[in-house]
Amino acid sequence: MAHYGRLRDYRFSDAEAVDDIRGSKVYGSDDEKIGKIDDVIFDHANGNIQYVVVDTGGWLSSKKFVVSPDRLRPSAKHDDDYEISATKQQIESFPPYNEADVESEDKWKDYEKRYKAAWHDGPVQHRKGSDHDITPTASEMPAEPGSIGSQLSEDENASLSSRIVPAGSDDVTISNSAMGIGARLLNFEGRLRQRRRDIVSSCTSCTIGPASDLGNESPTQERKAI
Repeated sequence: MAHYGRLRDYRFSDAEAVDDIRGSKVYGSDDEKIGKIDDVIFDHANGNIQYVVVDTGGWLSSKKFVVSPDRLRPSAKHDDDYEISATKQQIESFPPYNEADVESEDKWKDYEKRYKAAWHDGPVQHRKGSDHDITPTASEMPAEPGSIGSQLSEDENASLSSRIVPAGSDDVTISNSAMGIGARLLNFEGRLRQRRRDIVSSCTSCTIGPASDLGNESPTQERKAI
């Protein structure tokens, strides 16, 4: 299993902060505000965002819940905010999220199993791989699990005017024209990948891997973004 971690209190530079999705509001399928983005859970090996952590502000007993990025989309009614196809009732059926479980491979594996079952077997039925309330077509299904960019359709990928950083690379070019899931969310993942080595440098589980080969990447490569 990949080693996951949270972004926690890490802050990007002022120039990069415009892409930071933390603090954005999240609305449910009935356009009711259900919380705001508090953190992200990402793969330390490549920077791929696995889950977005939403702080409900107190209405949920566990305070926070997670949502995979392929279920998150820009709000059609609220600028710079997001929405998911779920109601408070459905979210309450999710297993309680405990941020400490992210640090344990066994606990997180068990949590993911129960969490995914709640999405597919809860009060709103979803086909696996989709956040739609009805059976999606083949073109609506995500391509492969992993990075946010992998959720784009062929047409959306073709619309990109510049390259999104590939998995396993820290050299990134930020796109400003991504469709679908939203350029800001894609750019945020790109920023995270770009700063991944710095972010995970204090992780004891990663000191032999990503954090130990900082010298292999030049400052120019690490800061390459437009």
